[in-house]
Amino acid sequence: MKQRPDMNFWGLWNLSFGFFGVQIAYSLQNANISRIFATLGADPHSLSFFWVLPPLMGMLVQPVVGTLSDRTWTRFGRRIPYLFVGAAVAVLVMLLLPNAGSFGLTVGAALWFGACALMFLDTSINMAMQPFKMLVGDMVNEQQKAKAYSIQSFLCNAGGLVGFIFPYLFATIGIANTAPEGVVPDSVVYSFYIGAAILILCVIYTTLKVKEWPPKEYAAYNGVSGDKQEDGSSGWLTLLKNAPAAFWQVGLVQFFCWAAFLFMWSYTTGAISDTVWHTTDVTSAAYQNAGDWTGIVFGVQTLGAVLWAMLLPQFRSMKMAYSVSLALGCAGFVLIPFVHDQYLLFVPFLLIGCAWAAMLAMPFALVTNALQGYGHMGVYLGLFNCTICVPQIIAAVSGGTILSLVGSHQYNMMVVAGISLLIGAFCVSFIKTNKPND
Repeated sequence: MKQRPDMNFWGLWNLSFGFFGVQIAYSLQNANISRIFATLGADPHSLSFFWVLPPLMGMLVQPVVGTLSDRTWTRFGRRIPYLFVGAAVAVLVMLLLPNAGSFGLTVGAALWFGACALMFLDTSINMAMQPFKMLVGDMVNEQQKAKAYSIQSFLCNAGGLVGFIFPYLFATIGIANTAPEGVVPDSVVYSFYIGAAILILCVIYTTLKVKEWPPKEYAAYNGVSGDKQEDGSSGWLTLLKNAPAAFWQVGLVQFFCWAAFLFMWSYTTGAISDTVWHTTDVTSAAYQNAGDWTGIVFGVQTLGAVLWAMLLPQFRSMKMAYSVSLALGCAGFVLIPFVHDQYLLFVPFLLIGCAWAAMLAMPFALVTNALQGYGHMGVYLGLFNCTICVPQIIAAVSGGTILSLVGSHQYNMMVVAGISLLIGAFCVSFIKTNKPND
């Protein structure tokens, strides 16, 4: 197998720059979906059900995108066409979703419209997101892979920070933060508009700057024949059967991590509205202020992730960095119900950011290293995405039941999330790698 060349910093940067725009869209979705559906009239015990759609679509779309892009060769590359189409659809849906309550529909119809828009939004975001992970897996050598995914993590977190603060920023400069019952405030609507514009500009930049390897060069650098990598003769079940052990071991950790964050995205607005603003009335200005502050604390979490990502390479092993990060995230989640000042919330969310930084960088570094020489990188990464989607689906379906069991206070779901992260930290010890220091 021909050794992949080292890439300079800007080469690694350009591979992932479009992720900045994609993550703005993803962050706007994560921080505002529960707020949007609560505003449209959804019951708190039903909120988590709306979160079934994003991971479900991701689980369906990403393996398909991986399979098709493994077999696609065009003048524009094989990953980039899917990236561009996904981003274009995401932009269209971002213009529609926050207006679900403004079309004169009944509450039920508005919720269904919002649910369908959310389904298409997450489908398109997943379609745009997966190619970035594949580009790193395709073109970066093993020695630089951790650095490449760290850059991707940085851009991801930076985009997340921008997306999270948009509603609060717009409300601060005077854009309406309240609206008639069942209508989403303009501060949220305009956030989606601006996010859509940034998304398409960032994706255009990546499209212009990145040149993918042609088939023969790809085969030489990846140590597989053209037939093995592109013929599609290996079905998904066969590939899963032959996957390296690390694929499944990292997937076990992923299960508990992503369930925890699904609970965070679903219940943070309700949790801090109750503990800090002392209201559960979704029509009140206080609830909308809590919704804005959710974006701020998610931004603080992202800032914590950016800072922690700089420290992750200093650990003597990826596994140690991974487990310590998840344990810190657990501490952050458990603290949330006991914090009653909006600014003190920064402390637990900085800790949660440590877990988020590790979740973005470590799993894909561990798995793509284990997959070196297996071929079908796009399919494998698409299938690996199911370790992100399945736990979210299970958490979303069970969220209302768990909420009832812990007393119907949404802040108790933060403790549930913390326990889930702690289990994930323990499961890191089961991951086997080829490197002695891991």
